[in-house]
Amino acid sequence: MTSETLWYANRATGAVCLILFTVVVLLGIAVRLRTKIPGLPRFGTVSLHRTLSLSATVFLVLHIAAAVIDGYVDITLLDAVVPFVSDYQPLWLGLGTVAFDLMLAVLVTSLLRARLGHRTWRAVHWLAYASWPIALVHGIGIGTDTGADWMTWLTVSCVAAVLAAFGIRTAHAARAARRTPTALLRTPERPLEGARS
Repeated sequence: MTSETLWYANRATGAVCLILFTVVVLLGIAVRLRTKIPGLPRFGTVSLHRTLSLSATVFLVLHIAAAVIDGYVDITLLDAVVPFVSDYQPLWLGLGTVAFDLMLAVLVTSLLRARLGHRTWRAVHWLAYASWPIALVHGIGIGTDTGADWMTWLTVSCVAAVLAAFGIRTAHAARAARRTPTALLRTPERPLEGARS
């Protein structure tokens, strides 16, 4: 494989990763909100989230492999796993490594979910929300297509979609938090203050 082919493969897989991981984040929020996607049964959203997560991880591995194999820039396998040790653009590449490590933790704990317990799995799974913006900044900082119109629109669209979904998720959580204290006050052991016995 020529260096030019690997360069194009790296660029293409990076863009595909952005799209797939954006959809994975959106589906993760949909799963949390118990949103039903038209044409899918309720469990279909969870299944689609898992399947696209694995697909995105495959593209991420291809993205990393293309960068490591390409001899034009000296990126080692160690650089892809240990953040900020690379001689080539240590900040931007290091951010990509941090995002990869976080996603790897999410993937491994998801595969071991039955053994870890729901609480531990969920705590680690929150790292996915951190890895997405870190990976986004990595792509903006190191990507050779950052200034291209198509990449700008792709990035803006992905950011807008995630921000909108996060806003919906935050509003939903705030509504649930407002309802919860009232529900707790109405338990049989503890009637509402001022209520007659």
